[in-house]
Amino acid sequence: MAVPQVVIIGRPNVGKSSIFNWLAGRRLAIVDDVAGVTRDRMVHLQKWNDRFFEIVDTGGIGVNDVDNLTEEIERQIQIAIDSADVILFVVDVRSGMLPLDQQVAQRLRKIDKPVVLVANKADSPHMDVEADQFYRLGRGKLVAVSTLQNRNKSDLLDVIADRLPESEAPQDSDGLPEMKVAIVGRRNVGKSTFVNTLAQADRMIVSEVAGTTRDSVDVRFEMDGKSFVAIDTPGLRRRVSVKTDIDYYSTHRAERSIRHADMTLMFFDASQQISKVDKQLVRYISDEFKPCIFVVNKWDLYNTQMPTERWATYLHETFPMMSHVPIAFITGKTGKNVKTLLNHAQMLYKQSLSRISTGELNRILKEIIAHHPPPLHKNRKPKVYYATQVGVQPPTFVLMVNMPKAFSQSYQRYLISSFRDAVPFPEVPIKLYLKKRESADERDDFGKVGKPEFEEDASDELLPEIDESGDSAVVEQYDDANEEA
Repeated sequence: MAVPQVVIIGRPNVGKSSIFNWLAGRRLAIVDDVAGVTRDRMVHLQKWNDRFFEIVDTGGIGVNDVDNLTEEIERQIQIAIDSADVILFVVDVRSGMLPLDQQVAQRLRKIDKPVVLVANKADSPHMDVEADQFYRLGRGKLVAVSTLQNRNKSDLLDVIADRLPESEAPQDSDGLPEMKVAIVGRRNVGKSTFVNTLAQADRMIVSEVAGTTRDSVDVRFEMDGKSFVAIDTPGLRRRVSVKTDIDYYSTHRAERSIRHADMTLMFFDASQQISKVDKQLVRYISDEFKPCIFVVNKWDLYNTQMPTERWATYLHETFPMMSHVPIAFITGKTGKNVKTLLNHAQMLYKQSLSRISTGELNRILKEIIAHHPPPLHKNRKPKVYYATQVGVQPPTFVLMVNMPKAFSQSYQRYLISSFRDAVPFPEVPIKLYLKKRESADERDDFGKVGKPEFEEDASDELLPEIDESGDSAVVEQYDDANEEA
């Protein structure tokens, strides 16, 4: 399974970013008394009781953004809730229960996920009694905490760890669950025709009029005795062209389908140049770490005018961060190469669920570093102590190091590229974290057990961020913002 996500939500100014920083042990999110400071989701990899999980900070629910970004903030919150395994619902003991807290609780009643009610700003034990008023919200176990006084942090982390989903045992290739395939692309590239070919029935309306499909539609079909779900998504338009409510919801449902799918088939029209909409879609697929195949459709109408190698070069030059993505040339209307495409999609699905043993991973990593060691940082030697895989879909690696910020972006891209050449899942996204080794952790799979050569300031902790490689490299996100009073 993927690394579990713990999402922090609540109304503005209850201290969500303070709790995010407090749990992370770093000042990563800006903290301010002004509502609406946090807009985008922020993610931090956390370890507790030998479990890894991602903490996700979100904007305040119900905030009226001064820059007219309220709609986008709400969208980011909903994305975070959809992907959450555990939800931290944060309230403010000092200000008491407000109507907006009740609105948030009402929104959470529709969500069948573990909820932990976090009563923040309970600076002393006698304030825990005041926190009892929030039991009326009826949302999950209540934990009274104070980021300012550092109260009950371990209690909160214990509650979170207890509610994380159980780690799934690795599955063999014959026991794969039903694969969900999102079929995406701009308008009129032949997605619905392709779905009808898969289902061997006219399940979708097919028309030369762009925009016939207005919603994401699931179509179940079988091939060689195996069941699949194809998700036909609306063709996307440039954001400046999204003028109606139908266009708006079609766009969001298409993005939601990408997030929920196991595989994405990114369709291109062989007779058309790659557009800005195509680039936006590919970026979204990359941001969500989804296995992908570039599908050049209607190839029967164009194969005599351009060789496949030229189109493949065109795609790789346009999307250099997706150089690992395979390319298929099909004719959706006749079914040419469709079965081969589905077989390849299933192979990528298996790759995304693959695991590699810790011993084998560290052997590979040792060879990678021996071939090209990281350069000195401020006259000090960056060191990797060991690596472990902590999740699948996408395969997620954590490297324990002495100085995370000493590993440059270019070197992180080298690591990912080298991993891709050596691991048994070369065609799927890889997520990589660099994390400072704890002082009590003396493991060193590259040599003898011992203390780090250099103990750097704990502020070297890093967060994942998409870079131009198309995978999750790790960059410094330390912010010197003021702490909340």
